[in-house]
Amino acid sequence: MISGPLLRRHGPPLPEDDDSEEPASREGGTAPRLAGTFELSAGERLDWDLTWFPSYLEPPAPIDPDRALADAERFWRGWPASFTDCDYHPLVLRSLLVLRALTHSQTGGIVAAPTASLPEYFGGSRNWDYRYTWLRDAALTIEVVVDHGLTRGAKLWRDWLLRAVAGDVGDIKIMYGLAGERDLPESELDHLAGYECSRPVRIGNLAIDQYQGDVVGEVMLALARLRDAGVEEDEYSWGLQKSLLRYCEANFSRPDHGIWEMRGDSHFFTHGRAMMWAAFDQGLRAVQEHGLDGPVQRWRELRERLRAEIDQHGFDSIQNTFTQTYDNRELDASLLQLPHTGMVGYDDPRMLGTVACIEDQLQDGAGLVHRYRTSTGLDGLEGEEYPFLICSFWLVEQYAYSGRLADAKRLMTRLVGCANGLGLLSEEYDPDSGRLAGNFPQAFSHLGLVRAADAIQEAGRRREKQGHRRPPHVGRPRA
Repeated sequence: MISGPLLRRHGPPLPEDDDSEEPASREGGTAPRLAGTFELSAGERLDWDLTWFPSYLEPPAPIDPDRALADAERFWRGWPASFTDCDYHPLVLRSLLVLRALTHSQTGGIVAAPTASLPEYFGGSRNWDYRYTWLRDAALTIEVVVDHGLTRGAKLWRDWLLRAVAGDVGDIKIMYGLAGERDLPESELDHLAGYECSRPVRIGNLAIDQYQGDVVGEVMLALARLRDAGVEEDEYSWGLQKSLLRYCEANFSRPDHGIWEMRGDSHFFTHGRAMMWAAFDQGLRAVQEHGLDGPVQRWRELRERLRAEIDQHGFDSIQNTFTQTYDNRELDASLLQLPHTGMVGYDDPRMLGTVACIEDQLQDGAGLVHRYRTSTGLDGLEGEEYPFLICSFWLVEQYAYSGRLADAKRLMTRLVGCANGLGLLSEEYDPDSGRLAGNFPQAFSHLGLVRAADAIQEAGRRREKQGHRRPPHVGRPRA
């Protein structure tokens, strides 16, 4: 075993490695590596148990490998037992398992990805540490696992959220450590060359100190999905949500850095304002449909103010498209999420116009979608990036729900072909080299795949019921 940098051993010593240029590490000494050669005959087996533990604790007893393997197989085969069959079943099941694997079994924190500084563009500088729990990413994850009947892990995340915020909603962060840590300083490791010379290599994440106006909306949508699935609110969970809406009101007129964590100036991002609309909308729905308490009139007033300003400042009537921010005419793939908030239907003419502009300006020749045009410099960063997989999955979802089912299936086929041999996806994809890029595996990409598959299946059901007629306006009735 290794405790800190020191070697502690159970069982017989490791044999000398004949190819080693250094003498084998001895117990109590430093252990830069462990090496040895073992001779096994037919039917013989040796097991190794490499364990980390805090140096101030007693070493844990070695595990029984056979029992540990059996327990692991039982857990992973049993966890999705309630998962029903669907289109793209193998990849949906794989994605749900990935999302579960990214969830800490004790704290309930959901990590965005288990890696740091894998580049968004090979040889570039857009390299970030994703080993933390983003409220947005986790909330979107909760929505898809609840939709597939897997509510236990979702409730665990709700409990994590209560602990992480810890009563100080006025100082809420957009991300935390897996156990709710709030201090995640960003630093650059200059001694590392980076993957394919992609520098700098960063650990920690400076975005923790950003204000991002969309986050509360995503959290409220996820908690509403959990509530609709039959998980009852308690005095703490609903109290938290009312506090989140007070936080929205306190920051109502505050520009932000957006879903993509721009490192340039802050703006009023249309997607973020729509998500704030969704936050108040879900508060109203909780009162009216679930009998919870809250200042209905005030929430309704703020919701309608947001709708009016989005219509006035976030839509370009000349191009017939929603815009990235209130003060520019750029496109942003996050606009594909507007129907998800319930504020606008998937087949609303304004959304169809937005989709046409995204296809023209953000979709590449391979059919994949970029987040936005990096050449504008709005994000305050140098360099380029490859298409984002979740943005392309959002387009699949939009196609399916707006009656373009054949286009949805065609793009979905292209996207599932980006997965590696294990069905895993990273954040981006380089269509020229046919390589996955960015941190891996990525919760965003996998939850996007599940949602896209669900949309195709639901759209197919609707088409069968309607005799191949175009689906009606998609959206929930609003208070």
